Amino acid sequence: MKSPEPVLERIQNQLLALARFSDDARPGWTRQVFTPVYRAERDWMLRQFSEAGLSDVHTDVAGNIVGVLVGRNPLAAPIVIGSHTDTVDGGGRFDGIVGVLGSLEIIRLIRENGMHLYRSLVVMDFLGEEPNNFGIGCLGSRALVGQLKPEDLERKNFEGATLGQAYERFGLDPGAMLGATVRPGSWHSYVELHIEQGSELEKAGKDIGVVTGIAGIQRLLLDFRGRPDHAGTRRMEERSDALVAAAEAVLAIRHETCGAPAGSVGTTTHLISQQDSLNVVPGRVELRGEIRSTSQDWLTTAERRLTAQIRASAAQYGVDVEAMWWPDNEVALADRTIQDVISRSAESLGFSWEAIPSGATHDAAHLSHISPMGMVFVPSQAGRSHCPEEWTDLIDIGRGIQTFFALIQELDRTEITR
Repeated sequence: MKSPEPVLERIQNQLLALARFSDDARPGWTRQVFTPVYRAERDWMLRQFSEAGLSDVHTDVAGNIVGVLVGRNPLAAPIVIGSHTDTVDGGGRFDGIVGVLGSLEIIRLIRENGMHLYRSLVVMDFLGEEPNNFGIGCLGSRALVGQLKPEDLERKNFEGATLGQAYERFGLDPGAMLGATVRPGSWHSYVELHIEQGSELEKAGKDIGVVTGIAGIQRLLLDFRGRPDHAGTRRMEERSDALVAAAEAVLAIRHETCGAPAGSVGTTTHLISQQDSLNVVPGRVELRGEIRSTSQDWLTTAERRLTAQIRASAAQYGVDVEAMWWPDNEVALADRTIQDVISRSAESLGFSWEAIPSGATHDAAHLSHISPMGMVFVPSQAGRSHCPEEWTDLIDIGRGIQTFFALIQELDRTEITR
C-alpha cells in the first residue's frame, strides 16, 4: 500500500484548535495535568477521536484516552500509537501534540482511502506525561506498565494534597488505576511520532530522526548543612557556608557531564537557601538536579563519582551533605527492527534521516517494558522546546506523518520478536 499524503491544512487547523486550550494566567501555552483547562481539552480530544473514525473511544482506568481502528484480524496483537497533549508550565504547541494529532490524521487517511490494516490500530493520548508538582510524570503510561505504586498516590503537592486526591477530583479511581497493568506481549508494538526537542536534525539538515534509545534519568536531592553566622563579623576562613558548597556542586555536575559520552547531560534545576535574611551566612541549602544518558553504565558510575566529589568539596568548607538519588526512568533502547523499518520508510519516501538518541523522556520509555518500541522524530526549529518559542514547520510535520504511516504499514506485515 502506498502512503497517501497528509492534509496539511487540516493538521494546521487541528493544531490551532488545540492551542486554544491554555491557561490564560500563565505564559506561553500551559495545559497541565488535573487542571480545568486540561479537562476541557480532553473532552474536546475525545470528540476528535470519534470524529476521526475511531471506535470504542473512551478514557481508560489509567486516565488515558483510547480509540481503536479495528483491523481485519481483531484477535491479532494491535499496533499502538499516540503521545500526550498536556504541557509544561509556559510550554509550546508541538511537544506530544504532533504525535496525537498525527496519529488521528493517519486514521483519517486510512478511512478516506478505503485502506484496511491486518492488525487493529490503537490510538492513545496518555494522561499527564509532563512533570507535575507531585514529582512524577508519565502518569498514564506508568500505570499501564505497573510502575505507579500505592506510595506514589501519597505524594503531596505544594498545597498538601495527595496525588490520589488529585485523581479522585479529576474523576478517576486511584485504586482501579493500580490494576491497569497491560500484560507484556499484548501489543505488537508501540511507536510514537514526536518533535525532536533538540537541534541535531536541523544542524545535520535531515528530515527524519530514527530514535535509537531514550535516556535514563537519575534525579538528585542534596541537603547541605553548614552553620549560620553574621555575614559582617564572621571571618571568611571561619565560615561553614552551605551556599558556597552548593555552588561547587552545581559546577561539579556540569563538569562531570561536559566530559561524558555523547547524549549525556546534567542539570541543576533548583538551588534553595533556607536563609531569608540578607546579612546571614547561609546555613542550609537544598539542591535539586538530574543527570541523563543513554548509557546506563555511565549513569551508575557518574552517580558514585559525583556523590564522592561533592561530599569531599563540601567538607573543605565545613559543610555536611546528605545525598539522595532515585531513578525517574531507566535507559530504554528502541527495537532494532523498528529502527530499520523507520529508516527504510523514510528512504522510500525520499526523506533523509539520521539515527539519534532522545535526551528527553517519553511515554515510550515506560511502554518499552511491555512492548517493542520505536520513535520517529521531526526537526525542532533552533532546538527549542518546553517554551513558547517551540516550533516545527508544517512541512516537517507532514514528512513525519508520511514516514510514520509507512512505518505502520510495514509493521502491520512484520513479526517482531524480543
